[in-house]
Amino acid sequence: MASGQRPPSSARPMSKGGLARPPMTAARAPTSALRIGTGISPGTARPGTRGGPVMAGGVLSAQIKVADRPVTQQGLSGMKTGMKGPHRQILDKSYFLGLLRAKINELTTEVSKLQKEIDTFNQENSVYLSYEKRAEALAVEIKDLQGQLADYNMLVDKLNTNTDMEEVMNDYNILKAQNDREAQGMDVIFTERREKEDLIRVIDEEIEREKQVADTIIKNMTEDKQAKFMKMKSINEHLLQELDARQQELDILNTKKETLVAEIAHSQVKQEAVVLYEKLHELESHRSQMIAEDKSIGSPQEERERLLKQVKEDNQEIASMERQLTEMKEKINQVTEEIRHLDMDLEEHQGERNQKYKELKKREETMDVPCRANPTPPRRDETSTT
Repeated sequence: MASGQRPPSSARPMSKGGLARPPMTAARAPTSALRIGTGISPGTARPGTRGGPVMAGGVLSAQIKVADRPVTQQGLSGMKTGMKGPHRQILDKSYFLGLLRAKINELTTEVSKLQKEIDTFNQENSVYLSYEKRAEALAVEIKDLQGQLADYNMLVDKLNTNTDMEEVMNDYNILKAQNDREAQGMDVIFTERREKEDLIRVIDEEIEREKQVADTIIKNMTEDKQAKFMKMKSINEHLLQELDARQQELDILNTKKETLVAEIAHSQVKQEAVVLYEKLHELESHRSQMIAEDKSIGSPQEERERLLKQVKEDNQEIASMERQLTEMKEKINQVTEEIRHLDMDLEEHQGERNQKYKELKKREETMDVPCRANPTPPRRDETSTT
């Protein structure tokens, strides 16, 4: 179609909603004018188009802006042109696909870069670990070499000071004996530690078994007993927490007390104040006791009845004690009499034994006289027979 001809009404461009665009109502060019182009930047417009220079021969006498584009009958505005500059005017599917591919390429490049950094870091970390292990081994070796160097230095000092070999050997023996004792002590400590660990493990196993037994017992309980047990358990946990809190408070107060005692020990005025406070506390307690005793004292009649009651109770107690005392005296007399009879029997028995002893002594003396006259010693059997 020629640029100077007007398209028929049946060939009008359709809008996005499928409606035919009405003809231009404002600043429309005459029939001999060229049709205004759209979608072209003002800087690149051809002569005779919107944004181009005004040409002679019946073209528009003024430039038309995008904001002057009319509105359709259905209230839809016309298509707006793109921004000025070398940007793309129509953002279609290929445009967004291009942007997406560019972003994907950037992400892929960044991921590969991060992966390379991770690989480098892992390699450096492995190298660092190997160097660290090697450094630990070298540190142990350096420690051993330092010990040997110290020994050599000591030996050189001994040689430079003209120390006798016997003294060096004595020092060596002393150090060796000390090392042996320390090694034995370490062995004992290691053995005790292993025994303690075994004991702890056994105790832990016993505790675990007891817990399992307790869980089994709890499971076999009725619902009421389980609820009661859980309630008591929660109360116990609460009390334990409260106990810990109170223990912490007690520790804080003990620390504060020690601080205050130290401050008082360094201040004479505070010591005198403490003594006065103690006296005041004693007087206040004595006053409270006296007030309580005064309140406890009733009327004279009540006091008389109370004293009579107390006298009766004391008399009854005295009578009971006198009865017990009489019984105890009777028992003592009885036991004394028994002891006297026993002493008499013992004396009689001792007298009989003494009489028999004297008789045997006399017979022995009479038998010793002929034996002394006869120088030949009697035989064992004859002596035993006699």
